[in-house]
Amino acid sequence: MEAVVNTSYNMDLVVLSYVISVVGAFIALYSAGRLKPHSNNRQAYLFSVTSAGVALGGIGVWSMHFIAMLALRMDVGLGYSVWETVISLVAAIAISAGAFHFVALNPTSLPRLLTAGLTLGMGAVVMHYLGMYGMRFSGHFQWDYARVGLSVLIALVAATAALWLAFNTRALSTRVTAAFVMAIAVCAMHYTGMSAADFICTTENRRAIPSGSGIISVLDLPMMVITLAVGMSVALLVDLVFVSFQDSNAIRSRNRDFAASQMH
Repeated sequence: MEAVVNTSYNMDLVVLSYVISVVGAFIALYSAGRLKPHSNNRQAYLFSVTSAGVALGGIGVWSMHFIAMLALRMDVGLGYSVWETVISLVAAIAISAGAFHFVALNPTSLPRLLTAGLTLGMGAVVMHYLGMYGMRFSGHFQWDYARVGLSVLIALVAATAALWLAFNTRALSTRVTAAFVMAIAVCAMHYTGMSAADFICTTENRRAIPSGSGIISVLDLPMMVITLAVGMSVALLVDLVFVSFQDSNAIRSRNRDFAASQMH
């Protein structure tokens, strides 16, 4: 017995997924603006690259994806594989950080931008569909491959645009606007990919929630995802405020030293 699963969306969570993506995109843009790969302070550079990767991959893409998955309402029992969920998070962060580093070495190079955009875009695609592959329910997917292809195209264009914006926006207002645009692109890729899948139930006991080793119940997933998303966001925002404060003090100190030198 096979039947298409009825689906709908909780619009409050859809809006939350967009907001989370905006936050991740903004922090990534701010962190990317500080990338100086040729600086002598390698520790600071590695931290900035990691921050950009966590912000875009971990918050802007991964957290957005799973909050959007929580927004999906289905009339079947649902769970998630821990392994695919964790691997998709690590992959999203690592690929995002690698793409930022690759472009930062020469931000004016178009071949570097396109190569990194391709890598980052495919990384977002892998993260999205790996996250969906980690879904556990009594049935299988039926795909509309034209929409899958469209979601891949959106991801590639969005990733390339995100990298360009990261290294070509400086004003705060421009970065805020760019973050909203990037988040729209990320959400467009996700919801297009979701629309490509029909969920086919193959059991009569539709409400049975999958259980077993390595499976997270859909009832437990919200706490994990929201905790990780908020935790990563707060940690990065606090760090950005601290770094900005240090930079401001350093600039004031240099100005005082310069003024003192002019008096002698």
